[in-house]
Amino acid sequence: MSNIIPITNLSAPELAVYCLPETQLFHYFEPKKGLFIAESPKVIERALDAGYTPFSFLMEEIHIAGEAAHIIARCPDVPVYTASSRILAELTGFHLTRGVLCAMGRRQQPEPRELCACSRRIALLEHVMNPTNVGAIIRSAAALGMDAVLVTPSCSDPLYRRAIRVSMGTVFQIPWAYLKVESPVNFLKELGFKTAAMALSPKAISIADPVLKEADKLAIVLGSEGEGLEASTLADCDYTVTIPMYHRVDSLNVAAASAVAFWEVRHYEFLVLQKSLRSL
Repeated sequence: MSNIIPITNLSAPELAVYCLPETQLFHYFEPKKGLFIAESPKVIERALDAGYTPFSFLMEEIHIAGEAAHIIARCPDVPVYTASSRILAELTGFHLTRGVLCAMGRRQQPEPRELCACSRRIALLEHVMNPTNVGAIIRSAAALGMDAVLVTPSCSDPLYRRAIRVSMGTVFQIPWAYLKVESPVNFLKELGFKTAAMALSPKAISIADPVLKEADKLAIVLGSEGEGLEASTLADCDYTVTIPMYHRVDSLNVAAASAVAFWEVRHYEFLVLQKSLRSL
């Protein structure tokens, strides 16, 4: 295959993107959209299926005729840089998960207003700065029936390598967008959403409260791992919501809490749909 290029010089300029900090990748083509790095064959395939453009691959030699063979076949004109796992670890500074990386071009995300217009159940993330949590929340949102995810600029980038990997590529399957407004909650309320803040409060209602299931449009609002949601955000939300706990546990990690919340606000509709289908 003519696009397979063995690496002999670790300082080759075309390999620089695999060593750059992710903030630099974000701005790589400014003023145009930048790059991100997708990792593992399954994740890369999901990005390709979603229409993202690959610029190059970096992989261990063993994967050329192995797990990555079908991806290479889909991208015959994209250069594939390859070497042993030892050399690649020296280049990137870490051992490659599943042995395959792909530098891909970012693209314009949907406008939040357009995204909300066709959504009934969304997640809003505020100050969630850990990419592992962002990726896990997005994976849960996709798996458990949420329609979209909105991310404030203070959150970790959903296209950071670790966030993508933890999401298992579902970041390419569920619509998401940055929400760059002064009051994200009031923005959603103006669009007809009821807003439910996940937080500890004596006045909080249970995530199982029927009022949440009955809302025509509902946004689950999730805050940072340490400080939680801003006081102004809590004040602006229609409801403060908590998950009932046992054994004197007061809270869950934000990613775990998101999964419980997403399931609770969507499973009733899922059960109704199943019942309807069984009656046909």
